[in-house]
Order: sequence, then structure tokens, then C-alpha cells
Amino acid sequence: MQQRYNYAFFDEASKREIRRALVKGVSIPGYQVPFASREMPIGRGWGTGGLQITLAIIGPDDTLKVIDQGSDDSVNAVNIKKLVVDTTDVEVTDATEDATLIQSRHRIPEHPLDDGQILVLQVPTPEPLRSFEPSEAATKRLHAEADYTGAWLELFDQIVRFDATTTGADHPVQVFGRYVMAPSPIPRFDNLKLNQARHLTLLGAGREKKIYAVPPFTDVKPLDFEDYPFAVETFEGKRCRLCGAEGVYLDELVDEATGETYYQCNDTNYCVSSACQPTKPVDAAAASGTESCGSKASLRAAARFVGLSPQSSAPEAPSLTLRTTGNSRKGTSHA
Repeated sequence: MQQRYNYAFFDEASKREIRRALVKGVSIPGYQVPFASREMPIGRGWGTGGLQITLAIIGPDDTLKVIDQGSDDSVNAVNIKKLVVDTTDVEVTDATEDATLIQSRHRIPEHPLDDGQILVLQVPTPEPLRSFEPSEAATKRLHAEADYTGAWLELFDQIVRFDATTTGADHPVQVFGRYVMAPSPIPRFDNLKLNQARHLTLLGAGREKKIYAVPPFTDVKPLDFEDYPFAVETFEGKRCRLCGAEGVYLDELVDEATGETYYQCNDTNYCVSSACQPTKPVDAAAASGTESCGSKASLRAAARFVGLSPQSSAPEAPSLTLRTTGNSRKGTSHA
């Protein structure tokens, strides 16, 4: 590592200021703590809030994972990893279970997080009341008085119009029975993963200069009505065409050549690591007309998914390690 910057880019005073805001955020779950958002070598709106939290708390013994909408290899995720590694020389990994610090945009990993792991979420709009109250002073007063009538009315209006709540992402939640919080634009599918989670969740909005947190084992309840309970996206009858997984968040894709609609795991590492552990029996896969797990065709599909060329022959099942990179040091390619 070339020492062109302070460790983790920021000067120590800046990191202490961010950590003080984090301590307050953890002490008051769901409360938005203002902080002096620093200028970063990436544009605001591209994860500067989450990146500042990561740089303020990362240490030499940490192992970092960065994902963007479920992908470890998107341009944004790769660039953030490169900046952190260049200024800290920490290890990076694609395996969720091996990471101590996970920075994510728009998703919570499918693999359950454990105590000792920290999840950092990038947040574009931290204020859940902003859509109906543009004044920052007014929203502060509403939070202080726990007056969330506007948030309830928004959901009620959706029910009147569409007979269901239509928040596709960033559905508001109530934390610890007190503050209503924007959980970042994670899908509704991920909201319930915050409730009584074993890990610490830190949320940062660089452009809006706000930090807030959900401590471990904290009640996080999505706003809903008794007669219109909260419901997540459903993928009933759908499964990943690569690994056969069900009960996970799936991307709907269209084959440009055939026009066929198919589904794949949104979390790329989960898909690769579970490619030979389908949630349905093999005979069910055969009955649906797909290749069974362990066949050369299914292994070849998994190999293409992790970045091997289409011409590469799939290795035999016992020798295939279905992990994208595992632990790697600075200089390892993630493209």
C-alpha cells in the first residue's frame, strides 16, 4: 500500500466525528443524526454516506465485502472496494459469511448475517416524511412529537387507489416502537431481515448528511394496517434457473434470442455458493425440464455466471469451487 493518504483516507478528526454520530445513532435506534459529510473522490449520490461510515470504522483486521443491488462485480461496488483497499490494504471477499464489514446498496444479503458482522447501507433519501413535508424543521418537529399521520395517510391513499400498498422499495418501518425510519431503498423482501437481526446495521446518507442505525436484536416493524398487512414481493412458483433456489429475491430477465422470461438470484454470491444445493429435490428440477444440479450443463451455466468464458468447458462436479473470489488481497481482479 502506497501511503499517499491517511489510513482509510480521512484524517483522524473526521473519523472521530463520524464515529461519534454513529454512537448516538446506535443509542437512539432510527434517529437521524446530522454529521459533517466530507467531500469524497466519488460524486454524491453514489454511496458517499455508506463509504464514509465504512472508512470511519474499518480496521486492519477487517474483511470487506461491497455489493451493489446484489452484485459484487458492478462498477460502483468494484470502485468502492478499490478505494478502500488502496487506503487500508484490508482483505476483500465476495463470501458474505467471511466478511466482517459489508457495504451494500439496495440489498441485504441472502445469507443470514451474524453477530460480529456490520452491515452498512447506502441511503439516498433518509427522511421518510420528505414526500409530503419538504421542510426539514417541520420533519424534525414531527419526529419529536412522534406524529406520523402523513406516513399513514400515504399508505392509506395507496390502498384507496390500488387496494394495496404500492411501495416497491424503501417501505417505512418503525424502529424500537418509536422512530419511523427509511430503511434505504431495499425491497420489501428485505425489510423483515432487519427485525431482531443479530448484526448491527448502519445507514449513511452523504448528500443529506445524516447517519442512523439499527442495533442488534431491535424490533423493526413495517408500517401496515390490520386489514391490509405488510406483504413482501412474492416469487411463488419461480426459482433461479442457475441454482434452483426458491424463497429468495429473484431478478426477472428476458432472453433476447428467444423472448423467454426467466429468473435468477439477485444476490450473485448466494447463487454461486448454492449452485449445487437446490432447495427443491432433483426430481422436481427434472420434472420442470431443467438440468439437475451437478450435471455438466448446470455446472457450465454456473461457470458462465461467475465470469468464465462461454467456451470454457465445465469441470467435473467434485473439482468445482462455486465461489467467485473468496478472500483476496489488493491487486486481485474483481472485474
